[in-house]
Amino acid sequence: MNYELIFLAAGQGKRMNAKQNKMWLDLVGEPIFIHALRPFLADNRCSKMIIVCQDAERKHVEKLMQQLNVAEKRVEIVKGGSERQFSVAVGLERAGSEQVILVHDGARPFVTLDIIDRLLIGVEKNRAAICAVKVKDTVKRVKNDIVQETVDREDLWQVQTPQAFELPILQKAHGLAKEEQFLGTDEASLVERLPFPVTIVQGSYYNIKLTTPEDMPLAKGILGEINIESSIINED
Repeated sequence: MNYELIFLAAGQGKRMNAKQNKMWLDLVGEPIFIHALRPFLADNRCSKMIIVCQDAERKHVEKLMQQLNVAEKRVEIVKGGSERQFSVAVGLERAGSEQVILVHDGARPFVTLDIIDRLLIGVEKNRAAICAVKVKDTVKRVKNDIVQETVDREDLWQVQTPQAFELPILQKAHGLAKEEQFLGTDEASLVERLPFPVTIVQGSYYNIKLTTPEDMPLAKGILGEINIESSIINED
């Protein structure tokens, strides 16, 4: 199943305390941006990548795509919006040659082809699929620094990206959100309001989002672990 990718790279990195867009922070010799994009570059099912970035960074993105020998017809670079949701909406305006859309955050550099495979199976069966992992820790609801209750974690999942949808469903969800001036935290939160059922597929505890400075040493450790595993597989 072929798909188009909306790749979100217009973040500002405020919580990362970075002077630049966190997508460009170095992670073992390459920008976070590139690590996050590589699995899609390697996936022949990804017919088009719509990269949503800050306008001032467009030329930098274009240069990187040239360095990676990405065919011009396979990538389109567009200016992002003031919020994540608006950036996705901009990407949707440029989509349409495929019936399936994946949306991925450029701050998640550890997505794998296995996760993409599971998402495509999920969207083929259910038309809307997201990857997630079960919550491990005890979760408490807190108000004014006082614990209100301990939440049953049995049914709690930590949602990740990519998220996959049939194009008409995602378009309809964004249209409704715009009409009702609703701002969600991810695409699934918009689709749920249609309402439309969103299925869960297994993500990875490695598939973290780099948000704060504390995440960077963890990311380097994960990258080292992945490289070791890949080396062992290649030797076998």
